[in-house]
Amino acid sequence: MTTDPTGPTDPTDPTEPSAPVDLSRIVKAYDVRGVVPDQWDESTAELFGAAFVRLTGARAVVTGHDMRPSSPGLSGAFARGAAAQGADVTEIGLCSTDQLYYASGALDLPGAMFTASHNPARYNGIKLCRAGAAPVGQDTGLTEIRALVEGWLTTGAPAPAARPGTLTRRDTLADYAAHLRGLVDLTAIRPLKVVVDAGNGMGGHTVPSVFAGLPLDLVPMYFELDGTFPNHEANPLDPDNLVDLQKRVREEGADLGLAFDGDADRCFVVDENGDPVSPSAITALVAARELARNGGRGTVIHNLITSWSVPEVVREHGGSPVRTRVGHSFIKAEMARTGAIFGGEHSAHYYFRDFWNADTGMLAALHVLAALGGQHGPLSALVSSYDRYAGSGEINSTVADQQARLAALRAAYEGRPGITLDDLDGLTVTAADWWFNVRPSNTEPLLRLNAEARDEATMTRIRDEALTLIRT
Repeated sequence: MTTDPTGPTDPTDPTEPSAPVDLSRIVKAYDVRGVVPDQWDESTAELFGAAFVRLTGARAVVTGHDMRPSSPGLSGAFARGAAAQGADVTEIGLCSTDQLYYASGALDLPGAMFTASHNPARYNGIKLCRAGAAPVGQDTGLTEIRALVEGWLTTGAPAPAARPGTLTRRDTLADYAAHLRGLVDLTAIRPLKVVVDAGNGMGGHTVPSVFAGLPLDLVPMYFELDGTFPNHEANPLDPDNLVDLQKRVREEGADLGLAFDGDADRCFVVDENGDPVSPSAITALVAARELARNGGRGTVIHNLITSWSVPEVVREHGGSPVRTRVGHSFIKAEMARTGAIFGGEHSAHYYFRDFWNADTGMLAALHVLAALGGQHGPLSALVSSYDRYAGSGEINSTVADQQARLAALRAAYEGRPGITLDDLDGLTVTAADWWFNVRPSNTEPLLRLNAEARDEATMTRIRDEALTLIRT
């Protein structure tokens, strides 16, 4: 460990933005994200560091960054801004987002992770959290941070504190890996062959340490850290980005495949046939295991577009399901409010009480390995009991007027016998053997449709009926 009370943490000179910074374009509901240097740069990151310390009142913070070319410089600038306001900064360097959450929880410090997740190479961003990995979003501090930075962009940087903070390097990878392995019993699993596609993202950094010592024949794909993403986008939610993994699983005769996104906080699973396993099925599987760990009792959070199978499995295993809006801030808020042991989303974000209510795809992957390795059947058979219905997946439609199309959907279904409507998040229409949800995007002129039914024919009919109303 080295300590430097004054100097920068990265020798790269700050870049200049090509236009005045417009924070309305980069400060999103849950994070900061935009093109570097066009929309923001290191000088802006330094102001965010100062604002973060002002908001939290923290005497110390922790920072980390992914493998994007701009990440070390932005992270270092943020650290300088935080230190100038009197905070001691622990820099953990290259890490996954859930490794940063681990550091925030284990060190009990507010944290900042520099990543743009699965976005293209020119993008970068900041995911912020309070001590114990508690989220910072639009309603929990990000609006105030934006206001401070906007003011300083006009008036100049804030005056430094009388005592500047220190900048300290610390490696947390081994401790992070040990913590995760301590949360899942993998001692008795059978040997498994697993293909992992890291997408040139941070999974290539964390997987070797987390999987070390386990009876796994690991077949790595795209483990070279490269923020230009030379092989494919690091976004496994897009089926096109799973093609390489699916092919390799079949070629290798592997037991399963795992795909991580760019900052490795999400994990997607394919079975021994190369077929994708629904994140809802993974949510149900992990929920059953977490309930078993807790004596068959506990609350499990799921968002409103996960499969019907999730609350069914939770109840079957003695738990209490709680339905919430889409988005990690809502999941984490409900986790904290209810004392939930686990939460899952359709987007392959998985949240654990024993991981400070934060999301970690790596821990979900360990649960899948433990479940598969603890019995002798293939993964496809194991997950079949958790994958009970026909789902459409998320379908996006560009519309001129989101609210007008939602109103048309409501008018078409309201008052029909046996159908209920609710507005928890967008519009959800539910019947005895099907449901669909339509949500407006907050950042684009899109409506997002998810539909599910007890059989494929019914799902197709309901999906197409809703799409006709959306796109008319």
